[in-house]
Amino acid sequence: MKIGFIGLGIMGRPMAKNLIKAGHELIVNDHLKENIEDVVKAGAKAGSSIAEVAAESEVVITMLPNSPHVKEVVCGEGGVLSVARPGLIVIDMSSIAPLTSQEIAKACAKKGVEMLEAPVSGGEPKAIEGTLSIMCGGEEALFNECVSLLKCMGADVVYCGASGAGNTTKLANQVIVAVNIAAVSEAFMLAKRAGVDPNRVYEAIKGGLAGSTVLNAKGTMMLANNVKPGFKIDLHIKDLNNAIDTAHSTGAPMPLTATVMEMLQNLHKDGMGQCDHSAIAKFYEKLAGDTLY
Repeated sequence: MKIGFIGLGIMGRPMAKNLIKAGHELIVNDHLKENIEDVVKAGAKAGSSIAEVAAESEVVITMLPNSPHVKEVVCGEGGVLSVARPGLIVIDMSSIAPLTSQEIAKACAKKGVEMLEAPVSGGEPKAIEGTLSIMCGGEEALFNECVSLLKCMGADVVYCGASGAGNTTKLANQVIVAVNIAAVSEAFMLAKRAGVDPNRVYEAIKGGLAGSTVLNAKGTMMLANNVKPGFKIDLHIKDLNNAIDTAHSTGAPMPLTATVMEMLQNLHKDGMGQCDHSAIAKFYEKLAGDTLY
């Protein structure tokens, strides 16, 4: 299948490469030349513009930072819909606001273009492995048509419901991840201040009820003082903003999310917005005047 892939950041690059490994023909575009060159080395063709990518593709996948970027790439001047022919499929794998996803899906439908939202979870390691969790929203028939393609990038590909459901599921995921990272940070600092080695705490609890993917992936980064981004603080701020906005529109209470958002905003103010979200531990280190490592 000929696939256009727009957005080759930390997540998009390995996802695109996994599609190439699966035998698909890719034409790619990104705002950074070096990202395009990296994926071209893996076997993709460089698209000179978004319109060229869309014109040459059966399916266009977008993996972009936030709602405005997806809206501009799909609906804007020179965007996907400017050249789209009926029958084109757009799969947006970005994490954006559910209402924006619904708005873009309606714009696609007016052009005879089908759209599936398919945000992902798992960070860079699972993007590289091709074992992401993928949460889909849109027409179920379209999901069934695209599921084998999505399985080139993910181990768990789940249909969540109509347009907006995939991104709502992703927001729920991001709330759980953020609060879990904060809880791990808080627990490790409790241990450290009480004179117990957090590394031993990790080894003792990882196989019990407190064990989790977050504990294994992010707790170990905290203990190694590793803030290299697999998922950036600024992107998690974006996701929690979308979660809180959605909660306000639906009447869902979000007191824990709001608290963690303040931690992330504080870290952003301290110049750590491009660090991994496991750097929430730095917020606790700052308050305690101590380190976990």
